[in-house]
Amino acid sequence: MSQSQTETDYQRVQRSPEFQDLRRRFRNFVFPMTALFLAWYFLYVLLANYAHGFMSQRVVGTITVGLLFGLGQFVSTFAITMAYARWANQKQDAVAENLREHIESGALIEGSAPARPSDGSRA
Repeated sequence: MSQSQTETDYQRVQRSPEFQDLRRRFRNFVFPMTALFLAWYFLYVLLANYAHGFMSQRVVGTITVGLLFGLGQFVSTFAITMAYARWANQKQDAVAENLREHIESGALIEGSAPARPSDGSRA
């Protein structure tokens, strides 16, 4: 048996340049954003454990630096979620939909490449 006979449709799609491009763009957004968030989170944890004086400084009334950093964790989580949703809606979803349509029609599996988005963008 040759490789093409034992290869599944999923494996052919996964190897396609269109799928690789989609995956590359996803990783180029998600990995740096994840690293940024984890760095911010670990900074908060380290400061809470080792910088008690700094974190317990009062800013206004009973509001401390530590409380503001903790609330900042929630704010940054929502901000990242909103940024991802906006990015996906603008840059990723149309390309993924185009790829899905070509996979379902069998065009990509048989080897023909899907057309680029009609607006001329590579997104």
